[in-house]
Amino acid sequence: MSSHEIFRLSADEDGEGTRLDRFLAGCLEGQSREYLTRLISGGMVRVNGAPVKKNYRIRTGDLLEVELPEPEPLEVEPEDIPLEILYEDTDLIVVNKPRGMVVHPAPGSTRGTLVNALLHHCRDLSGINGVMRPGIVHRIDKDTSGILVVAKTDRAHQELAVQFKDHTICRRYQALVHGQIEETAGRVEAPIGRDPSDRKRMAVNLEHGKEAATEYRVLERFPGYSLVELTLETGRTHQIRVHMKMLGFPLVGDDKYHGRKNPFGVRGQMLHAGFLGFVHPVTGESMEFSCEPPEEFKNVLNILRREETTDHE
Repeated sequence: MSSHEIFRLSADEDGEGTRLDRFLAGCLEGQSREYLTRLISGGMVRVNGAPVKKNYRIRTGDLLEVELPEPEPLEVEPEDIPLEILYEDTDLIVVNKPRGMVVHPAPGSTRGTLVNALLHHCRDLSGINGVMRPGIVHRIDKDTSGILVVAKTDRAHQELAVQFKDHTICRRYQALVHGQIEETAGRVEAPIGRDPSDRKRMAVNLEHGKEAATEYRVLERFPGYSLVELTLETGRTHQIRVHMKMLGFPLVGDDKYHGRKNPFGVRGQMLHAGFLGFVHPVTGESMEFSCEPPEEFKNVLNILRREETTDHE
């Protein structure tokens, strides 16, 4: 039996001209470019049946084979990192993830993540996602704060995964965006896929993207900014960030999708997953959880509110 998992990929025209290591990093989630470069150098990546160098440029129609070695023995250590637990039982745990914390380890970076903290708190996480991502059913970005549900058992994991796949889980976010949105509410429907010019980014991709829909509602308006509530109908990578950029209202602090300087000194996008609703995977009970944005988020809102009050005096 082979000790390697083989991924086969076909390059479409969006990948044309992209360097091999960058292309693979965009296609193989959770694998760093450094790790993939080592695989390429070791002859474990073939293009059209032959080994190539990392600086090979992708051509439309290329057939790629990537051999991924089996994960090494578990090296993700439990760490005594404080957790804000909103709910916990024998099947699942619901937490409020702080900004700046990565959800799960990746090759070469195995400390300080939510998984490290969870392994210290409860060692009975589901094993469906393997040794690096035990219990993780869904994720939010490192600099996005908010609510996550984590499965303790395989049964809970499988049932929750079905709810996410069927889009029956309710997820609402708060975001501070650049610009004043005139409409009270609206809906964005635009497919999202890899950005052909940068495989690390997502973009509206009409030809090769997956369907994505986001509802938004304006909560407050400030000079030059809007506080909005966003509800995900689908769950594509960076969906809110991409859709709001498309509308012309990029998230404050989002360096990946917007180059405008953040005047408030907050690092990362101002996005908070403040509401999560789902059906308990075992009991069938409807469950809803909410939490306020972190202090730095609220501090920025207070600054804007004070400035608006001063302008009207």
